[in-house]
Amino acid sequence: GTGASPLNSLKHAGTPWELGLAEAQQTLLLNGLRDRIVVQVDGSMKTGRDVVIAALLGAEEYGFATAPLVVEGCILMRVCHLDTCPVGVATQNPLLRDRFHGQADHVVNFFEFLAQEVREYLAELGFRSLEEAIGHVDVLDVNKAIHHWKADGLDLSPIF
Repeated sequence: GTGASPLNSLKHAGTPWELGLAEAQQTLLLNGLRDRIVVQVDGSMKTGRDVVIAALLGAEEYGFATAPLVVEGCILMRVCHLDTCPVGVATQNPLLRDRFHGQADHVVNFFEFLAQEVREYLAELGFRSLEEAIGHVDVLDVNKAIHHWKADGLDLSPIF
């Protein structure tokens, strides 16, 4: 998908990456194909927690798009595809590009903080590296304390 998609589509279309990743991992394992490919996941990944959950579900590569754009100054106008980005992040228009004030150091800082958060979660779970955590869905658990009408009847057993 794209962050430029209509907000309604972002919120209500498709399925969460967690479900697709879990299904892909299980299918690859069942068919003896897991060691033949590298699994990559993306889609609204923002935090180190997202990376660790993705690794536990089987991902080996993690795609980030919107979060680094926001770090660079994106204000989520969702017009990336129109070449009219008002802050110059996603445009080839020279007049709009002059409005861009992002700095590469900001993106570097974002990923350094993200990596630190990943290390903290891994240590908490008893892993020494991200590679060591890949596919260890057994350490994931559902928060049973959440009582919300959207969660009623939600069956997460296919993930585990």
